[in-house]
Amino acid sequence: MIQVENLRKEFGTKTAVDGVSFSVQKGEVLGFLGPNGAGKSTTMRMVTGYFRPTSGQIRVGGVDMLENPEEAKRSIGYLPENAPLYSDMTVGSFLGFCAELRGLRGAARDKAIDRVLETCFLESVRNQSVDTLSKGYKHRTCFAQSIIHDPDVLILDEPTDGLDPNQKHEVRNLIKRMGENKAIVFSTHILEEVEAACSRAIIIDRGKVVADGTPAELKQRGNAVVRVVIKGAAGGSIRAEIEKINGVHQIEPGLSSDEQFSGRVLVTKGRKSADIAREIFGLASGQKWQLEELHQDEGKLDEIFRSITRSDTAV
Repeated sequence: MIQVENLRKEFGTKTAVDGVSFSVQKGEVLGFLGPNGAGKSTTMRMVTGYFRPTSGQIRVGGVDMLENPEEAKRSIGYLPENAPLYSDMTVGSFLGFCAELRGLRGAARDKAIDRVLETCFLESVRNQSVDTLSKGYKHRTCFAQSIIHDPDVLILDEPTDGLDPNQKHEVRNLIKRMGENKAIVFSTHILEEVEAACSRAIIIDRGKVVADGTPAELKQRGNAVVRVVIKGAAGGSIRAEIEKINGVHQIEPGLSSDEQFSGRVLVTKGRKSADIAREIFGLASGQKWQLEELHQDEGKLDEIFRSITRSDTAV
């Protein structure tokens, strides 16, 4: 549904997007991750036809965005980062206006309005003026306009920005549900959203794609972890013995004392956390230490994100 090849955007001497390529299939939800200033919004604005790229190709639903932008845009629903609303309109009249912009008239228009009001839980504020809505309801209204024409492709820029935890949960579930029969791309810097809603994620840094894969595949790029709590000896001596185990990359100590050690044991890449956990169990048994806690953790997306993006990216 979306094919992007070697996309590049320059603003004067600054290169905001540098050779980005990716594709998105129907039924796929792609999370577009990156630090502030990494080029996420610029890329999405080019994909939607809002910005013209300096070079590269964009095809949406098989249609070339640069050669035939009007046709390509018909299959796109777009929620920009700062979505505009007409504050003097009611929710229903605003959505009706958006439906007409998309070419819907008469019964088709009314049916589309009813559908998005139900989908976005807006029935109770249908006749309410936009300027009286809470931030959450305004955001839902903006989301509703992006799907008023039931597009095959959804481009959502920071769709949960500024929402409270309950509202974020609702939007994530909505994205996941709609992603079953649409191609969806949404940008975010909130890593928990990737695990909650995405089937795949791309990480972009300084205008370049630096990682692409499912959340599980991205986690495998980091070190597996074994979490340990052992009693029966000084924390320092227990740590020293664990460090001798082949395959222990690093130890992040927790609250240790003269009688206890606690911490996270990072496993060397290529070794399995289960093997290290078994060796720690054997060590504790042999030393007659009391094993209070021993379990394996997956790699964490936030750690992977920090390890492959640069901390000095411009804000």
